[in-house]
Amino acid sequence: MEHYNHQRYHESLNNVTPADAYFGRAPAIIKRRETIKQKTIEYRRLLHRKLAA
Repeated sequence: MEHYNHQRYHESLNNVTPADAYFGRAPAIIKRRETIKQKTIEYRRLLHRKLAA
């Protein structure tokens, strides 16, 4: 049960653990993931522009 509630991500819970959803940590986790995703996209665009030039 420990693994299921605290380590396993659930797609129906926006890929957070049930414990994170229950304790209200999900919005912060999702926001942090979005920030990382945007930075990664910007970095890849920059790399592509450098290689294409």
